[in-house]
Amino acid sequence: MHEPIPYLDLRAQMRPLRQELEAAWARTLDHCSFCLGPDVVQFEKDFAAFCDAAHCVAFNSGTSALHVALRLLDLGPGDEVITTPLTFVATSWAISYVGAKPVYVDVDDATFNLDPRGLERVLTPRTKAVMPVHLYGHPFDVAPIREFCQRHGLPLVEDAAQAHGARYHGRVVGTFGEMSCFSFYPGKNLGAAGEGGALVTNNAALAARARSLREHGATVRYYHDEVGYNYRMEGLQGAVLGIKLKHLNNWNAGRCRVARRYDELLVDTPLRLPREAEGCESAWHLYVVRHPQRDALKQHLEAHGVGCALHYPLPLHLQKCYAHLSYQAGDFPVAEQAARECLSLPIYPELTDAQLERVAAVIQDFFAKPASA
Repeated sequence: MHEPIPYLDLRAQMRPLRQELEAAWARTLDHCSFCLGPDVVQFEKDFAAFCDAAHCVAFNSGTSALHVALRLLDLGPGDEVITTPLTFVATSWAISYVGAKPVYVDVDDATFNLDPRGLERVLTPRTKAVMPVHLYGHPFDVAPIREFCQRHGLPLVEDAAQAHGARYHGRVVGTFGEMSCFSFYPGKNLGAAGEGGALVTNNAALAARARSLREHGATVRYYHDEVGYNYRMEGLQGAVLGIKLKHLNNWNAGRCRVARRYDELLVDTPLRLPREAEGCESAWHLYVVRHPQRDALKQHLEAHGVGCALHYPLPLHLQKCYAHLSYQAGDFPVAEQAARECLSLPIYPELTDAQLERVAAVIQDFFAKPASA
């Protein structure tokens, strides 16, 4: 019997770091800075440098960072924000939280990122911002989206929650727009030991207001300039992220190794494999394959001890929570087909070549069966 191959193995990542992490946590416990504090401040500096940005503001989650980003643009009821229907719901939550309306554009068939060709069709006088996602760790097509935003005077907010270290034409994603937002949910390329997020910007005024909003709208304690939130990062999470950030480039290289090996092992299968667009370097947060028999393949993999996952099985425009937007099935056919066909295979730096070969063998066995022909 083979040992199961988990879809994600956080223990394998944490095991070699345990001693260093425990020492960092001990220091945090000693100075009792549990909300923000020196570990968070240092991480903010280090992550800003990693992104080649001037400012990083740490939050308690990526969702909170997205919410504050739209608050910084002073959006509200009657405003519209263009975004993608194929991503985690937090992207649209942020739009809804400020009272604005998500306006969706279908995705590109190759990368599943927002298709720039659809932007002009949904532009209205109420459009106030564009918020694309670097989905699965692959950069969205920055140049045409940025040009559209500049031509129409619209701020660009990058949802980089899955794309720590991804590059577009040699430049790390996160500074192409007015702001970018990252998530440090444990399963991300850079994950906390719990929740965490960050807003990255080169605009000092936006960074200063973001810091105020995350701390109850105050720059001086007990003096509140505007309605704010309790969105502070915990000191313990700052300590963890400060340790793990040192390893991120090597971990991303490991993910790239896994992706390249999958490319070699699966090239002769009927699966449609992910590809990097020209000029793009994916962070390979996910390795997502496509096939019309996705559900049957998922069952086959799991029955043979290979973990896998669905990202995302129902596009946002068809979710019950957004029924009031009156979108219908068929409005975004590329996103809808992707949702029916996409399957995420295990991808993390600690996967061995033997494990990858086994994943490939189980997939090849599925397609060798007459019932799946």
